[in-house]
Amino acid sequence: MLCCIVSLLLTGMGLLAGDAAARQITDGIGRQMMVPDNPVRVVALAPSITEIVFALGQEQRLVGIARFSDFPQEAQRLPQVGSYIQPDIEKIIALNPDLCIAVKDGNPRAVAERLESLRIPVYAVDPLDLEAIMTTILQIGDLLNAGDRAQNIAGDMKSRIERVRELVKRTTHRPGVFFQIGFSPIVSVGKGTFIHELIEMAGGTNLCAGYASYPRLSREQVLALSPDVLVITTMHRGMTIDQVKAEWAVYPQIPAVRDGRIAIVDSNIFDRPTPRQVDALEQLVRVIHPELFKDFK
Repeated sequence: MLCCIVSLLLTGMGLLAGDAAARQITDGIGRQMMVPDNPVRVVALAPSITEIVFALGQEQRLVGIARFSDFPQEAQRLPQVGSYIQPDIEKIIALNPDLCIAVKDGNPRAVAERLESLRIPVYAVDPLDLEAIMTTILQIGDLLNAGDRAQNIAGDMKSRIERVRELVKRTTHRPGVFFQIGFSPIVSVGKGTFIHELIEMAGGTNLCAGYASYPRLSREQVLALSPDVLVITTMHRGMTIDQVKAEWAVYPQIPAVRDGRIAIVDSNIFDRPTPRQVDALEQLVRVIHPELFKDFK
């Protein structure tokens, strides 16, 4: 289970209060804190944060990133400070950051507390759904003095989401969707996840909505669910759609297999709370309702 920043202690808070170029701000989990007025040495403690900073056009501020920050490609040139669930404090300190940006669901509380005790402010965000992702983009935009760009990104996301909603209104059919994370073991998604929201918004029925957030199922359980659409997300770029289909081809009684409605999608687009979640939403519309795609331009 991931550690969470549930209630970061205020150790070190206010240490920047005497600095002329500092301001008081409320972070994404409701804590009042002091941050540089114009942060120039920023460490992104999660791949999603790295992606958002690049989307805001503020990548010149980044001096360190979390491992697996692979989008955009230029991000891979930056120094890495460990994974987002296990940041390397020594590497972070060595980069002499004036600000770290963290995610509540992922970055360890103890790491944030240690950094703040060393006068390194840690701004935390908590993007749990599409609306919260847009809020997070606006928050980071304000933090990095890129408010106009953040407003543009959030506005574009809202208009694209609304376009999907209007498109899906054209049909009352809601196919049963089984969303599989990776290949083995079989893990799906329940309520309270980004992907559940995307499935429902894209006009599907999440067949695992009644399960825990990330339930592990047997193939027999999947057979019993009888999905109309099977979507598999993976980081294994070497796998082909033919190989994926072969894994399920021995179960022709599943409607998704019988009708050839198996899709493989990029896990980074679906799993990370970034502007690309709207790309994931649009992709799901194409997969779940191909009959509508001819009108989706």
